[in-house]
Amino acid sequence: MSQTPPDRFRVTLAQLNPTVGDIDGNAEQAFSAWAAARDAGADMVALPEMFIAGYNAQDLVKKPVFHQAAIAAIETLAVRCADGPALAIGGPWIEGAELFNAYHICRGGKVTYRVMKHELPNETVFDEVRVFAPGPLGGPYSIGDVRIGSPVCEDAWHAEVAETLAETGAEFLIVPNGSPYYRGKMDTRVNMMVARVIETELPLLYLNMVGGQDDQIFDGGSFGLNPGGGLAFQMPVFDAGLAHVDLERGADGWRIVPGEKAPLPDEWEQDYRVMVTGLRDYMAKTGFKKVLLGLSGGLDSAIVATIAVDALGADNVRCVMLPSEYTSGASLEHAKDVAERLGCQYDFVPISQGRTAITETLAPLFDGHAPDLTEENIQSRLRGLLLMAMSNKFGEMLLTTGNKSEVAVGYATIYGDMAGGYNPIKEMYKTRVFQTCRWRNANHRDWMMGPAGEVIAPAIIDKPPSAELRDDQKDADSLPPYEVLDAILEQLIDRDASVADTVALGFDRDMVKKVEHLIYISEYKRFQAAPGPRLTKHSFWLDRRYPIVNRWRDPT
Repeated sequence: MSQTPPDRFRVTLAQLNPTVGDIDGNAEQAFSAWAAARDAGADMVALPEMFIAGYNAQDLVKKPVFHQAAIAAIETLAVRCADGPALAIGGPWIEGAELFNAYHICRGGKVTYRVMKHELPNETVFDEVRVFAPGPLGGPYSIGDVRIGSPVCEDAWHAEVAETLAETGAEFLIVPNGSPYYRGKMDTRVNMMVARVIETELPLLYLNMVGGQDDQIFDGGSFGLNPGGGLAFQMPVFDAGLAHVDLERGADGWRIVPGEKAPLPDEWEQDYRVMVTGLRDYMAKTGFKKVLLGLSGGLDSAIVATIAVDALGADNVRCVMLPSEYTSGASLEHAKDVAERLGCQYDFVPISQGRTAITETLAPLFDGHAPDLTEENIQSRLRGLLLMAMSNKFGEMLLTTGNKSEVAVGYATIYGDMAGGYNPIKEMYKTRVFQTCRWRNANHRDWMMGPAGEVIAPAIIDKPPSAELRDDQKDADSLPPYEVLDAILEQLIDRDASVADTVALGFDRDMVKKVEHLIYISEYKRFQAAPGPRLTKHSFWLDRRYPIVNRWRDPT
């Protein structure tokens, strides 16, 4: 006689922060979550996609000794978690010569079922077709007498996977994800999952990881949907944590018991949180404790210093002013003011003597040649040299401070102000930098380690941007006004628009062609640029991959 199915099922969702390659550390996080689930009386604990290896591990996961170690760690976890709730955890799996992105279901001391990811994403930051083999369309697995379907991440974006699970007896869906942030991503996720719920008429638990990995920031925000698409609960974005979620069976099947619905911050707060989290995790996961940066008295370095203090604390941030004869009195005042408001160390290192020595060294070679951009760039490269020397001496990672507008058109000096290990604002256009400074002055959150209040003086935000490499220099001497430049860049980069499409919006054709040309000839600089947190689906590096040698130009 069959056992009467239970009327209540508890799932502990572990919205946690793995580290790529830290198999042992990730396993310990999984075990701690399992122990908490056991103590909470859960029937099952679920962890995100590829959690044991960390995500996105790219080609590392193809290395045999690595994926073998990850698989062995899951099998060891299964033994450790034998007496208590089932454990579901993402990790690699090998069958024959094929490597799979799998979801391992562990019960009674062993792995009892593996879900192989069927739909492999091959766009934006994902190259899973390169790394994994597609798994077969499978059915649900059983925890006791409850049958559960787990479309792995991308699988839930394709109707046939969830429909197959529903048709083969799944009673509800648990979707493990490694889904990184881009602006507006949460709405896209919820809309896609609502479609799956409406199609299958099954409850759905969406589980996402948190934390930074290189340029990708995973924003959590795990949630549950009941049939019809109603939101049953929402975990906070960006925060690691556990949620003990109950489902009850009634005449119409399983339903998620409503729980807490964490509010979703606006896009300005989410972008800022991404930049803080990205730097914080990049430091923690690479082993650095402190950072330094060149503080010019301008807007970009001011917001980078603020992000750094919010991420790491003022005691771990060194700001360095490296003035030349072209540095204005206002910039000297503004740089010191930012450091004092943030409470971080401030060093004053003039570059005049070093610049004179370099100029004299090169004088015999440059004789007969008029001064030009070369001499301006010597200043920038000397600053990079000095900052890297401090980085080496003090063991502090150098941050670069170029915004996306500058990175896009090459308005930065390679081996100069581009020197460094990480750029928190690499993917933020200049016009958004202005707004972000104003937002941070007006807002403070408990996840910020820096002080509340006005940390960037309005005078810094309002003054005309300048690299200050020659007398009375302004960015507008070389570039269109940033509101124009950014609007053109958004069309050519973020929307992949043609020159003709951009001109049709009212922009001058010669200006659009100039910007297009600058984008293409600056590719080699971006190839050597420091990484930074991804904010949109058109971020430089994995989202947008262009050849360095490229003679093509849009003829329209």
